[in-house]
Amino acid sequence: MVVPMLEVVGLHAAYGRIEVLRGVDLAVPKGAVVALLGPNGAGKSTLIKCISGLHTPTSGDLHLAGVHVQDAGADELARLGLCTIPEGRAVFPNLTVEENLRLISYAGVAADAVIDVAFSYFPRLRERRSQLAGTLSGGEQQMLAMSRALASDPALLLLDELSMGLAPLIVDELYETVAGIAASGVSILCIEQFADTALRVADYVAVMSGGRVVATGEPAEIRDSMVDVILGGAA
Repeated sequence: MVVPMLEVVGLHAAYGRIEVLRGVDLAVPKGAVVALLGPNGAGKSTLIKCISGLHTPTSGDLHLAGVHVQDAGADELARLGLCTIPEGRAVFPNLTVEENLRLISYAGVAADAVIDVAFSYFPRLRERRSQLAGTLSGGEQQMLAMSRALASDPALLLLDELSMGLAPLIVDELYETVAGIAASGVSILCIEQFADTALRVADYVAVMSGGRVVATGEPAEIRDSMVDVILGGAA
């Protein structure tokens, strides 16, 4: 049996006395794109925080490439190959595109390699290399955030609301890149509000509601059977 890149088993999590995750089971196969959909308040963002080491579950298990990582912190998970692109496109607005990319070299990645990866995935950033990141369009800032993440050569990439605030055409362009990243062997779990866009590039879909994964499957079957849930909002 092939070991999934990510396996979540019976995960519970709470904020104080309010339980948000109520026994989540989820798997992300190696090299696959899994879209995580569901209405507002379903628990998707809390699940991402638990997976990335930013929130401590109350019970359950997390495995990364077969390694139990339940108690691992965000820094240890990063060393194991997990990389998160959070909601909000965190870039340094007063630095140029190239300076943003060169910062990654302080984590031990050669600066030239970082820049080569960024410009190969996003040629538009080459044209903007001397431009301040804060003056880029929203889509270009998302490209820059993705480039910095890819420079770390992740095994598992978590995308939290990649499309937030972006025009549909830009979202389509970004997801074409997501598909290319997955084709290179990176496993991807994405939370997405644009359900149709995510379904076009996903290999598998998981639907959350009420703090649980209530359905999993291939995009076509999920679209047909869970349309009311996935179109109810996916933040």
